Parts: sequence; structure tokens; C-alpha cells
Amino acid sequence: MSQSLVRVCIILGTRPEAIKLAPVIRQFRQHSGFKTQVVLTGQHREMVEQVMQLFDLEADHDLAIMQHGQTLTDITCRSIQGLEKLFQTLKPQLVIVQGDTTTAFAAAIAAFYQKIPVGHVEAGLRTDDIYNPYPEEANRRLISQVTQLHFAPTTLSVENLERSGVTGQIYNTGNTVIDALLTVADRHLDCPIPGLDWDQFRVILSTVHRRENWGEPLQDIAQGFLRVLDKFPDTALLLPLHRNPTVREPLQAILGNHPRVFLTEPLDYGDLVSAMQRCYLLLTDSGGLQEEAPSLGKPVLVLRETTERPEAVMAGTAKLIGTDLIVRWRMRSILLGMGIHRSRLCRLWLSILVWWGRDRAIATNLNQRDRGGRCGTRDDGQGLH
Repeated sequence: MSQSLVRVCIILGTRPEAIKLAPVIRQFRQHSGFKTQVVLTGQHREMVEQVMQLFDLEADHDLAIMQHGQTLTDITCRSIQGLEKLFQTLKPQLVIVQGDTTTAFAAAIAAFYQKIPVGHVEAGLRTDDIYNPYPEEANRRLISQVTQLHFAPTTLSVENLERSGVTGQIYNTGNTVIDALLTVADRHLDCPIPGLDWDQFRVILSTVHRRENWGEPLQDIAQGFLRVLDKFPDTALLLPLHRNPTVREPLQAILGNHPRVFLTEPLDYGDLVSAMQRCYLLLTDSGGLQEEAPSLGKPVLVLRETTERPEAVMAGTAKLIGTDLIVRWRMRSILLGMGIHRSRLCRLWLSILVWWGRDRAIATNLNQRDRGGRCGTRDDGQGLH
């Protein structure tokens, strides 16, 4: 009986991957037709373990590649080498990766080298600038070249894949992060921040960590925060700091002494979801939060020059404001009149219907394919083998 099961390896290494793959892992493990192995690379450690615990998941294998001061080259090489040995032992018939991390890129290449089909969750996101975001835009484009099953979250992602001429099957599955988000949001967890009175202030929740924002853009963003806090005394800033010193040290230096700035360690995902539920709006350079916050009815100002997730901008639930000196004035003018009109959030469910998986789990897609079903937008006959 066990010989008839499809052997699947799901690879992850960072917190966003763990969050977005949690619903996928649960679906695969509930499905009787698959033997599913979850593999951690160890690109991130503590934050991944917290997410795994939150969703009651356990990994089957851990490459434990994380080292102090690791570079992109280090992560890529150690991941490929570790996965090569593991794939030779496990002999998976499908390797699933998520998004655009270095772990996802390395896992896709490692599978390709072993001639194992790749399934790519969150396929088809594009900014059309390989250095923005860096290295994510290049990673996801390269993954697409060796993928047989493209699981695209939106119709726009499908169009991007079709336009680029990728091989394999393309499925419009919806976005798994919404499934994960709503699972946690329904628990109504608390997010106590020492000294922060959620009822006294309009709380601005912010996350900043992108490589392209390091240096002067990061300082500009921090100065913009100070202008906003000065202009609007009823606001407070909650800013969980990334662990990278390149990010946290400038923010601590500029913002650390302000009485209405609350700098914290990275929030557990449950706390982050609770903070999103309670905050007034978000300012972020994170890709995932651009999707998650509107799904909780919160407007987003995106601290980036480009976004691979334009659907929220088009729906009116997010605004791309950039990072240069003008950002501080944009933030001011937007906040002054709350330029992202909260009435626009009546459009919210349009974007949710686009993003949300609508119970179309990837495991079900694969099962339908095995029965000859057609749930994708394009099928060139190259299936799972």
C-alpha cells in the first residue's frame, strides 16, 4: 500500500515560508494519497520553530545550515548540498517550495539536478526589476524556469507566468497566507506591549527589513516616522525590529528615545496577527503584510519603490509611497486626512476573493489532476512523474 503513495517533500527555511506552507502541509498530511516529508533548511531558526508550534506541525528533517554572518552564497551552497543527499535517500516524486527565498531557490535547483518535479507555491509574482526586491525577484524567476506545477495566487500571477512562457501546468489556487492568517485571527489572541495603551493611541504598526531599504532609505523612513509622530500626537508607533544589526541599529539610534515609539523584538506570528487586528494602519516593506493587513480591514502604506503584489494597490487597500525624502511628506499628508479612505475597504472582499484559497487546496488540485481533472488555467501535458 505504501508503495502506491506519492512521495512529497515540502521544503522551507524562513518564517514567511512556514506561515504560507502551514495550510499546505496540513492538507497534504490529511490526504491519504501522499507520503509527505517536511524539510527545514535552517535559514532561520527561532522564528520558524515558533510558527511550526503555532500550527502544531513537526519537521521530519532539519539541515541546520544556519551560521552567524551567513551570506546568500553560504545559504544556497549548504542548502543544495544538504538537499542533494536527502533527496537521494528519500527519492521524492515531487518537491514543493514556496515564494522567493534563497531556501526556495536552492531547493528548486537541488530538485532539478535530481530530475525531481518542482511545485511552486505563490508562483508568478513579478516586479520586472531583478534587483528590486533583491534577491527575491531573481529567485522567483529562476524557480519558475525549473517548475512543473505553478500554483499562482491571483489571475495577474497567472498572466505573468503565461507571458514569460514557462513550461509545466499553471493553477490559480488563491493565496495560502490568507488561509493561515484567518486560522490565527479566529483565535483572537492578545498582544500586550509593555507601556503601550492600545485604546489611548492610533497605533501605527510598521515592519522594515528589505535589503533595498538598507542605508539611507532606512534613515529616511525613520525620519519620516518622527515627522508623523510630531504632527499627530494621538499616534504611536509599534516597530518590531529585525534581528539583522544593519536594520535594527539605525532604527534604534533614530527612534529609540521617543516616548511614543515602541521598539520590540520580532513578534511571534500570533502576536503579529493580533497587532494587525488592533492597529490603525500599517507601514511596511514586507510582501506578506501587503496581503494580510487588508484581509483584516487595515489599510497599508508600502515603503517600497515597487511591489510584486499590485492587487492591493489596485483594490485601493494599499498605497505605494516609496522610501526617499519625500516619503515623510507623503506619510504626513496621507495621515493628515487619512488619504487611504477607510470607506474604500468596502472593496476588501473583492481582493480577498482573489487572494483566498477558497478551499482549493493544492493537494486537491493534484488529486484532480490524477483523475484527469483540469483545475488550472493552462495545461501542456507535463504532469507529475
